[in-house]
Amino acid sequence: MHKYKRFSVTSLFLAVLAVSWVRPCFSLEPEEILVVANQRMAGSVDLARYYMDRRSIPRANFLSLSLTLSETMTREEYDHTLKKKVLDSLNMLQAKNRIEAIVLVYGIPLKVGPPVPVWEDLEKIRQLKQSKALGKEEQADKIDGLRNTNMRAAVDSELALVEAGDYPLDGWIKNPYFLGFQKDVLLLKKDQVLLVCRLDGPDAATVYRIINDSLQAEKAGLQGKAYFDARWPATEKNNLSGYELYDQSIHNAAATVQKRMEVVVDAQEDLFAEQSCPDAALYCGWYSLGRYVDSFAWQQGAVGYHIASAECASLKESSRPLWCLKMLEKGVAATVGPVYEPYVQGFPLPELFFSHLVEGYMSLGESYLVSMPFLSWQTILIGDPLYQPFAPRP
Repeated sequence: MHKYKRFSVTSLFLAVLAVSWVRPCFSLEPEEILVVANQRMAGSVDLARYYMDRRSIPRANFLSLSLTLSETMTREEYDHTLKKKVLDSLNMLQAKNRIEAIVLVYGIPLKVGPPVPVWEDLEKIRQLKQSKALGKEEQADKIDGLRNTNMRAAVDSELALVEAGDYPLDGWIKNPYFLGFQKDVLLLKKDQVLLVCRLDGPDAATVYRIINDSLQAEKAGLQGKAYFDARWPATEKNNLSGYELYDQSIHNAAATVQKRMEVVVDAQEDLFAEQSCPDAALYCGWYSLGRYVDSFAWQQGAVGYHIASAECASLKESSRPLWCLKMLEKGVAATVGPVYEPYVQGFPLPELFFSHLVEGYMSLGESYLVSMPFLSWQTILIGDPLYQPFAPRP
């Protein structure tokens, strides 16, 4: 997570101001959701049916596919099976009703690999590996380029553009729903983008719990405390970029959330100590790479989000202390994380994500969509897109 491009404080401020005028544009309904399961994964179809029944999603809005059980699918399988079948279903369903969101259920792969290099590039890779003319870093960069490494992505983020036709796979694409891009001329229009998230976890029992906890927390309202773990004190400086911008965004998120619940902010380099965060309902912090810190006693319906690279690289390898995996095992109902290296600007802006969520006018999925800068990239939302843990504020 060492590279970044610049977002200005001015554009972030304008994005936050946009909260007041975007509310009427969003209202995700159950009949606007397509649910996709992997029939080869034991429990996936039953979980999909359970979720659809609990959320009154029409039975017709279901797609069962036979996909690899690996967490990474090839680009060929993605293009010719997942993407093709999803697009066919959308075309059929949208004759009656517009589909706005896709929910991928336990067993759908997390990652899609890059296109296989052509023969000429494979030969160049072989020659580069034997060459001693380049330094290790330059050699690795050239090999990554020939292997199309920058064309790999999270399945969810790629599938968000299933209706967009042809688009460049090399790198990210600006999300037209992101509030910071509302005045930009973009490659994509909003009607070419779908909200995609997943109900997933280390086992089927965890996914049933996510569904049930979300429904129960909606009835009672999410209770508890919000924990925000910045690395530096809040600043009033302008022209922030990269890490400084995201750190300040964590502070700004805390300031908004404290209007709804008790907030605890840590502005030191160290993370919250283990077992130091009781009644945790919301969390956002950074930076512990691939090393979950067991600080939290999670409330039912909790939402946790840690800014670090590849924290959603696996949801099945329980021996790995990845933040998404461990937060799901420990009890959160929703989390966000990347499958590879997204760079810091590839994460949802905490300020936007949490401000929309706690205002109560947008669901979890909608809050994610307007706070996520880039698509065809690395980040995944795990949780029920309809989950609305807070009643709308007057």
